[in-house]
Amino acid sequence: MNKIAEITFLEEMAFEVEVNGHKFVIDAEPQVGGKDRGPRPKPLTLASLGGCTGMDVISILRKMRVEPTYFNVIVSADTTDQHPKYYYKIHITYEFRGDNLPMDKLEKAINLSQDRYCGVTAMLQKSSEITHEIKILD
Repeated sequence: MNKIAEITFLEEMAFEVEVNGHKFVIDAEPQVGGKDRGPRPKPLTLASLGGCTGMDVISILRKMRVEPTYFNVIVSADTTDQHPKYYYKIHITYEFRGDNLPMDKLEKAINLSQDRYCGVTAMLQKSSEITHEIKILD
């Protein structure tokens, strides 16, 4: 085990998280005893997925000499109704802007990320259906 996340209880429902030397607070909503001082743990999973695949895609596109002027990843999910509530369906929208973006290279970069490189995708695919789409913005 060479990766560590340390999660320290602060008060009420708040915890301080330290990952790779970076600290942030996670908290719950007021109706369950928190003070909304930070994100909830489960949505951070979506952020991890978006960050993982986003970094892959940009890295791969650079190797292909494709440089979008804008790149955004939106990750949305549906949660089960019963406890333990988890994301059973996740959808990733990749948004691009740029001149003459070759769709075949965008698709290849995304597929390589989803099928080969993104470890977060590999983990989440075991419990969730993951789909994606590409949008070229004006």
